[in-house]
Order: sequence, then C-alpha cells, then structure tokens
Amino acid sequence: FGRDMLARIIHGSRRSLSLGVGTTAVSLLLGGIIGACCGIYGSRFDSIVMRLCDVLNCVPGLLFALAVVAALGSSMRNLLIAVTIVSLPGFIRIVRSVILSIVEQEYIMAARACDSSNFTIIMRHILPNAMGPIIIQASMSVASMMLTAAGLSFIGMGVQPPTPEWGAMLSGGREFIRDYGYLTLFPGLAIMITVLVFNLMGDGLRDALDPKLKQ
Repeated sequence: FGRDMLARIIHGSRRSLSLGVGTTAVSLLLGGIIGACCGIYGSRFDSIVMRLCDVLNCVPGLLFALAVVAALGSSMRNLLIAVTIVSLPGFIRIVRSVILSIVEQEYIMAARACDSSNFTIIMRHILPNAMGPIIIQASMSVASMMLTAAGLSFIGMGVQPPTPEWGAMLSGGREFIRDYGYLTLFPGLAIMITVLVFNLMGDGLRDALDPKLKQ
C-alpha cells in the first residue's frame, strides 16, 4: 500500500506503550486498593477476594483475555479492559503480601498506640514502605501486558487494521514474509527491544530498592 514502515512503527509505539502502561496503571490502582484492604482488614473480605483470585489464576491469562474481547468486541477499549482484568490478581496478591509483612512491624504498632487513624497509618507508614516491591512488579508487568495485547492484536482480537499497532502489523505482514520479510522483522524487533528494556528496568529497580541486595 506504499506505507512508510518507520512511520507506522513510531506511530504504533504510542498504542503499544499506552496499552502496556495504561493497563498496568489501572491494574496497579485497583489491585493496590483491593490488596491493601485485604492486608489491613483481612477477615471474610480477604478470604472472598483470594478465592476469586484463585479462580482467575486457574484460567490462562491470554485465553481469559481472548474470551473477554470475544464477548465485548474487538476495540482498543475492550482490549484495555481484558488485559487489565488478567493482570489484577497478580497485583492484588503482591500488594497484600507486602502489606501483611509491614503491618506487623513495630512502627505500625507504635502508630496505633498513638491513636493514629487507619488512613494516616496507610498513607504515612504502610504505602511509602511498600512502594519498592510494587514499583518493581509494575515495571515488569508492563512488558507482559504489551506481549498479551500484541498477541491479541496478532490474532485479530485487538487493535484492528489499518490502525498501526505492533501486533497488528505483525499479523498484516505474515502473508508476505517470504518476499518482504522486513514487514514482520521490524515490528517484531520493536516488541522484543521494548519488552527487554522494561524487564531490564525491573531488574535494575529490584537491585536498587531491595535492601538485602545492598548488603
């Protein structure tokens, strides 16, 4: 069609990155709130949420996202919803585990002894000390969310052509891979390099924020 490959990859990066970063941000917000409530209040609410997470984890993530997109229709918004739902259980679990390890610390008990409200304890003491593992999980989740979104677009259940998106560009170029291999080579390289960058960034953040690795 006479389209410029470099321009389409650059424009496609906006959608691919927005899918990865957007779904991670929404999942982090919702999963952080739900996981914090589970870790702080516990009891029956914690049990119900954990059992729901167990049910969601029993279904492969890509298959579950595919079912959501098939039910809602192929569009950018529905793709965001599907990938967000898939990534929620992981954020809920990690936030809950971090909160549970923090609420037993002596400074939390001291804050409660000083009659501080739950909101003050959460905002001033729990969240600042829990941000390290959460940020690491978020940075590495961006890469997996991008791969999931690209996979759904590749099979025609995500961003629809001719809208430039790396997964959709891979799908559109596979018919011509024998004669025009660059149509799939460059979108594939873009996905690979971006995912590698986010994974390396997650490893770097883990090394920088984990106090055990500094000793």
